[in-house]
Amino acid sequence: MLGSVRNMFRVPDLRNKILFTLFIIALYRFGSHIPVPGIDFSAVQTLQDSADQGGVLGFLNLFSGGALTRFAVFGLGIMPYITASIIVQLLMVVIPKFEEWREQGAVGQKKLTQVTRYMTLALALMQSTGLAFVFHNGGQGFNVSSEIDLIPTFTVGRVSLVVLSMTAGTVFVMWLGELITQRGIGQGMSIMIFANVVSGMPAGGAAVRAEGGNVKFAIILVVTLLLLLAIVFIEQGQRRIPVQFAKRVVGRRMYGGQSTYIPLKVNQSGVIPIIFASSVLYFPVLLSNVIPWTGVREWIDNNLVEPTSGPYIVSYGVMIILFAYFYTAIAFDPHQQADTIRKQGGYIPGIRPGPPTERHLQSILTRITLPGALFLAFIALVPSIFLAVWNIDRYPFAGTTLLIAVGVALETMKQIDSQLMMRNYEGFLK
Repeated sequence: MLGSVRNMFRVPDLRNKILFTLFIIALYRFGSHIPVPGIDFSAVQTLQDSADQGGVLGFLNLFSGGALTRFAVFGLGIMPYITASIIVQLLMVVIPKFEEWREQGAVGQKKLTQVTRYMTLALALMQSTGLAFVFHNGGQGFNVSSEIDLIPTFTVGRVSLVVLSMTAGTVFVMWLGELITQRGIGQGMSIMIFANVVSGMPAGGAAVRAEGGNVKFAIILVVTLLLLLAIVFIEQGQRRIPVQFAKRVVGRRMYGGQSTYIPLKVNQSGVIPIIFASSVLYFPVLLSNVIPWTGVREWIDNNLVEPTSGPYIVSYGVMIILFAYFYTAIAFDPHQQADTIRKQGGYIPGIRPGPPTERHLQSILTRITLPGALFLAFIALVPSIFLAVWNIDRYPFAGTTLLIAVGVALETMKQIDSQLMMRNYEGFLK
């Protein structure tokens, strides 16, 4: 292990990429502690205490690395870009022009990236404006323990300054993520999310120990280690579908005849279903601020705001499973895959090319998605179960946090390994 770490810094090109990535992460974390101008700093602490109780605010604060409750310049974090990327992926299914761009290769990808950037800008403007109004009106819908007013001088100029500061911060974060992808190591947006979710673990662990005692803290650590092993096992798990390519003779040479496989991951959708389910559960919370019926508002406040309530846990788990199937169907198209295999002169042994191959791929995809979806639901609901049973306000080692941390770490280590293996060095992954 230590030898592999030394090898990383022996290669000048790899060393420069790693140092550049670390510099961008440090710059990003620095910006996450700079508050926007024009806010009431005394109300920020109240907002941070409310986020520690979980719920929607705690989930959003997780992906911003605590910058949201600090109302920092980077308060929105990378979430607008992630949301825009997901929307663009969904629109590829319904908008023919987007699908055409996807099939154009690098040229089309540049156009899709540009659309994602403009959509990120629009989402950042809307979200920052919404947050300015919400936290001026007492934080309604965010399960804030007491009414707060982050912007006491609520004028057009002051609100515009706050909105423009947070929007500019989001655009700058998006640029930093793209810099990591181009000049650093790993996927930029994933690395920045990794930095956000990991940054809160030490302080969260200390808070759990102070609140629950050493025994509960030790049990949580054991459960966390078991979850870590399970996540690595599931993330690495895949179903390999063999593909055989027919031999063909060109002149005096014979081409083809090789065998390969299609790797179908058990967790094909990653952490996206958890993000989708959390976003959908937040819609009723937003609507409760404008619904005129008192009974409906009270039911939403009692059942869909608190992460420890039964309806919240059941709805959250069911929607994660449904969205896992939905996103997997978008990410992997059996019809397109079967058509690609047929055009390349390949076939799955024992399966005829064309529609039979498509049905075979669809059947396998449906079967392996179920355990992956159930695992995602279990991972996401573990914090809610601990919060409900032990009455603990904070759970820093949540399944979502571990899932993101493990997934990004594995992908980054694979890239480092490939760089080391190219130069005849031994990598980390055996």
